[in-house]
Amino acid sequence: MKQLTPPRPTGGRAALVTAALLLAVAAPAAYASFDDGSVPAVPRRGAPYIETRLLFGTERPDGGPAVSDRRFMEFVDEEVTPAFPDGLTVQSGRGQWRDANGTIEKERSYELILLYPVAEAAASDRGIEEIRRAYEEEFGQEAVGRVDDRITVDF
Repeated sequence: MKQLTPPRPTGGRAALVTAALLLAVAAPAAYASFDDGSVPAVPRRGAPYIETRLLFGTERPDGGPAVSDRRFMEFVDEEVTPAFPDGLTVQSGRGQWRDANGTIEKERSYELILLYPVAEAAASDRGIEEIRRAYEEEFGQEAVGRVDDRITVDF
């Protein structure tokens, strides 16, 4: 008696190949739709602003006393607040950087965060550069770090 072997299913293999081809063709188009900005991940709110973060070291290169919390806040009151009376944020931290002599300096630091409308960027830039220069001169610093980023803000 002849043994019958069941037929091999070819429809499954064809379906698998078809599915793979569809994915290969459709996937790039699907991923491209994420990049076009047409579907934001979160609702758009607010207005265009610039966020500027200033990074202030506290150790003095000349060996003088480090800038204290009280003295730094006096500097903020005298130099920063008049130029940015609408508000600011100060955070304490620890930082390091390589100085002009190649030495890695580790020190207590402050991060000052300013937000201002894009329309006020030119005027704000002048004020920020004056703040940086004033701190460098008053406390004998080589530099005050600056980071700018365009963001959207809603209050």
